[in-house]
Amino acid sequence: MLPRKLNKKKIINDPVYGFIKIPGDLFFDILEHPFLQRLRRIRQLGLACLVYPGAIHTRFQHVLGATHLMGQAIEVIRSKGHVITEKEAEAAMIAILLHDIGHGPFSHTLEHCIIENISHEELSQIFMNRLNTAFHGKLSVAIKIFNNTYHKKFLHQLVSSQLDMDRLDYLNRDSFFTGVSEGVVSSDRIIKMLQVVNDKLVVESKGIYSIEKFLIARRLMYWQVYLHKTSIAADQMLIKILKRAKELALSGTELFCTPAFHYFLYKKVSLIDFSDINNPALDNFAQLDDDDVMAAIKVWTAHPDFVLSYLCICLINRKLFHIELQKQPFDNAKIEVITEKVKKHYHLNKTNLGYLVISGYASNSAYYAADEKINIVHNNGSLTDIAETSDMFNMAVIAKTEMKYFLCYPKEIIL
Repeated sequence: MLPRKLNKKKIINDPVYGFIKIPGDLFFDILEHPFLQRLRRIRQLGLACLVYPGAIHTRFQHVLGATHLMGQAIEVIRSKGHVITEKEAEAAMIAILLHDIGHGPFSHTLEHCIIENISHEELSQIFMNRLNTAFHGKLSVAIKIFNNTYHKKFLHQLVSSQLDMDRLDYLNRDSFFTGVSEGVVSSDRIIKMLQVVNDKLVVESKGIYSIEKFLIARRLMYWQVYLHKTSIAADQMLIKILKRAKELALSGTELFCTPAFHYFLYKKVSLIDFSDINNPALDNFAQLDDDDVMAAIKVWTAHPDFVLSYLCICLINRKLFHIELQKQPFDNAKIEVITEKVKKHYHLNKTNLGYLVISGYASNSAYYAADEKINIVHNNGSLTDIAETSDMFNMAVIAKTEMKYFLCYPKEIIL
């Protein structure tokens, strides 16, 4: 009897776009790989669910949505007379599918905590190389598009630029799951306005208002969701928990954790370790997700180290730190007063105070004028930057990097 052939022509029901088709057998096989399935266990917005209870969607949902938009963009660009072969289309869709595969637990929140000085983009590249070996070189073009070494540069812009399928999806998706309607953008309209001029992705002039709305939505989503003050407080507490755990682990203290989590708590891992095929670093990272971290934090609530247990108890029970935000750095005298109160209240020594009094800054820029620009193509064929073309009175504000300084400390501390 011949083995039954697996049906790989699947349809996924997405809450944002409706039905999404799996575009091919290779795509299906990559999607089924454990490296990709791990993204089901990594939340898109880290701890934003402590502010917006619906924000429990995952990186897996996001990469599927971005791939769906990539398929739409390719069809639009083809319809305007530009040649994109089936191999290039498949590669572009695989590149966007894998663009976030290097994210670790809680996405951006712990990016440089579990593993220092290694970005998720670098890890995505290593994961893609490993998958390319597993799939006998079938991802080579996708990797070139991801790295921007493929000769059709506009394909990379669809994956990573100031107007890419990644941003179009996460704005709509994050808006949907948080309920923050200001983030909704007309991705259909924007995609239909895409054009390619001199191998550059541009937007037709009649789509300028949709781009303006996109930039405004991006700015609003930063302050209302991504950099919401309560999310900042929660994120900083999680970062401090990991920092304390690593400090204890490297000093020889025994901590409960899963094997994959143990590997990174008790070792200092470099980019070279991930690139070495004989090193277990990548395989351990591929087993690491939000569940590993949260399981450990639940157990650490009873750890004898006061700082670790206190932070874990507060996070698990959503007893988040008080946070203040302002446009200028906080006065050192104020920080010292709070630090002294914390020291007396919790009977801490000086070296541990930084875990409970946390200061720093968060920044937001919807449009980076110095980066690769969003260009508008006019009827006469000329190109202009959106910042120069837009007649919005606040375009200068949209393009400006705004910075807010924060100060977090336990709510028990009364000033």
